[in-house]
Amino acid sequence: MKRFVDGEDRTQGVLLPEFLDDYVAEDNPVRAIDVFVDELDLPALGFEGVVPETTGRPAYHPATMLKIYVYGYINQVQSSRRLERETARNVEMMWLTGRLAPDFKTIADFRKDNGPAIRSACRQFGSIKRRMEQVEASIERYLSALETADRQEGDLAEAKSARLKDKIASLREQMREYKALEVAVQAAPDKQISLTDPDARSMATTGKDTGLVGYNVQAVVDAKHHLIVAHEVTNIGNDRSQLSIMAKQAQAATGVRELTAIADRGYFKGEEILACEAAGVTPIVPKPLTSGAKADGRFGKQDFVYDAGEDVYRCPAGEKLTWRYSNVEAGRKLQNYWTTKCAGCALKPQCTPAKERRVKRWEHEAVLDAMQERLDRAPKTMRIRRQTAEHPFGTIKAWMGATHFRLRTLEKVGAEMSLHVLA
Repeated sequence: MKRFVDGEDRTQGVLLPEFLDDYVAEDNPVRAIDVFVDELDLPALGFEGVVPETTGRPAYHPATMLKIYVYGYINQVQSSRRLERETARNVEMMWLTGRLAPDFKTIADFRKDNGPAIRSACRQFGSIKRRMEQVEASIERYLSALETADRQEGDLAEAKSARLKDKIASLREQMREYKALEVAVQAAPDKQISLTDPDARSMATTGKDTGLVGYNVQAVVDAKHHLIVAHEVTNIGNDRSQLSIMAKQAQAATGVRELTAIADRGYFKGEEILACEAAGVTPIVPKPLTSGAKADGRFGKQDFVYDAGEDVYRCPAGEKLTWRYSNVEAGRKLQNYWTTKCAGCALKPQCTPAKERRVKRWEHEAVLDAMQERLDRAPKTMRIRRQTAEHPFGTIKAWMGATHFRLRTLEKVGAEMSLHVLA
């Protein structure tokens, strides 16, 4: 007697073959992809080819192509050639596409030609309000179909009616869940809730109106030996409040009080730089160019030179902007400077559309000026930062094999990161 489980004969015929749908469980995530893409308004999002051409070879529907990409990226299959292979061998992909198998060139061209539309689709996926609208539309559609089924007769009509009633009940339950979630989001201090990891938060990214839900890993790297001397995992979405915290951790770890901290412009914050100076750390952080005037082609604040001896600013036209008054904004004491000679100045169109150009100065701005002077005297400093701080992160990501943490919650992710640093 055999002691192994036998498989089926590959050449054995089946009188009643299985449906492809039988191979995909009801709770399989691929079904969510199918529903999500089918609910999208593809023409409004900007997808090309939604209306077919009247001549030529029939094209693949954009919904089919988008489903291929969404499934591929969820399962870490991003190459168009690999996606082509998956459509021919992956049962879930066959179910999703209806056994369609576009070639890699068609798949690659869809991504190339529909980049902005794909980004819009991603934003739709993250919107609770949008999903609630989709569910409401689905309920209306199923109610209409239910009325049609009720007017019909026979066993088939009864089965269809029962199935539609189940779908409507399921969608109404989803609506209740989404409404409760919307209330919870509004009640949260930072208007964020992560259902996967309660501590994860949206991190700032370079894309406009985009974010990545996860954690912010901070690291201090020794420039000489390229060793991580201090690290921290936070769920704060930017780096602006981390400079002095990490600098002090580096002091404690190395036992050295006088340090030079080099960071990118994402760490620039006056209060943090002042705290570093007070702790004996010399910060070097470039200032972000956020001047609206500079963006409009006019003179920015950096074009006005401060004279500490006279306590005046000298404008590009050579006039002196004198101190007028002090005020407090967002907890910062500011000094305000301007001159009354702007009206007759030939450079006024390049300076300000207002009556006069006003310049504000923080009471501790001398610290920022001194830091900028250090950076101007050593312009290659930021190159040292790139060569020092970026390298360990690249190594850790390669070691992890992916860019995702395997654990959840801030405490556990911090422990996982410590293991990677230790390794």
